[in-house]
Amino acid sequence: MSTNNLQSCKRKKFLHGHGRQSSSIDDLGLDILVYEILIRLPAKGVGRSKCVCKEWLSVLSTRHFAMMHCRHISTSSNQKFIAIDSRLCSVFPLSCEDSGPLLNSRILLPFEAPWNKVNILTSFEGLLCVCFRNTGKLVIWNPLTRAFKEVSSSNSCGLYKPKSDAIGLYVDKTDDYKLLHIKRRRGRMWVHVYSSMFDSWHKITFANKLRCWRGKPIWSNGTFCKGVLYFLVNCFIENKGVMLFGFDVESERFRLKTFPRFPHAYYDGNLVIVHKELHVFITHGLPNWTVDLWRMEGESWGLIVSYL
Repeated sequence: MSTNNLQSCKRKKFLHGHGRQSSSIDDLGLDILVYEILIRLPAKGVGRSKCVCKEWLSVLSTRHFAMMHCRHISTSSNQKFIAIDSRLCSVFPLSCEDSGPLLNSRILLPFEAPWNKVNILTSFEGLLCVCFRNTGKLVIWNPLTRAFKEVSSSNSCGLYKPKSDAIGLYVDKTDDYKLLHIKRRRGRMWVHVYSSMFDSWHKITFANKLRCWRGKPIWSNGTFCKGVLYFLVNCFIENKGVMLFGFDVESERFRLKTFPRFPHAYYDGNLVIVHKELHVFITHGLPNWTVDLWRMEGESWGLIVSYL
């Protein structure tokens, strides 16, 4: 019996009771406690639950639980955005249904850095990748737990250069959270990947064969979807328009993907994930702008809606 079926049977047994009621919390079983109750707790509640016993501490400290917890709370009603102000961060709920005033909570920045030198580059499952503009150092930060880690290394793999580099956060099949760093220097491109599990960098040798185009194309930061980290590359100076590259996180290889084309002289795009599918907002038609929403469907794109 598969793990999913086993958990489903345990859930049904718990719900229907088979003629008797549970007399204690122990009768629920660890799977029910973890995947039906504890996974719904806020981060602080999970932290307190680790103090209950050694078994709970062991289960709640695994990367698998951390990943499942992040994915569970990442619903539209739980989405939040962060605004950095002085040495404080304001955390706002993101709700399209509530038109009232936004009520925010505030948290201290856990690292020593001038507030006006902190840039949030990208996010993934509750983790943020932050850059210090004055030093180029990269930090992975969890605002809920206030935990953070510098990922810069002695050979400068982690040093970030604004307007030249690109960053992407993702997780592989071993639940190892990784950071991909694209560096462009003197017409060449280097790619390194940081592993949070092993606290180390390694180089993607295949990507070193890729040369940057003249005119310094602009790379977006990465958007992770279904095992691929996607980057938009603006190459209008070379008359190549906008191109889409996908980095397969298992094979660690880049591949040029299809992208909607327009006859207009200028257009731009922004990648987003909607219902676990890759979408892109495309602005085109200067001076009378039009915004289209497209969805990736296999290796092609389908137009969802257009705004004039």
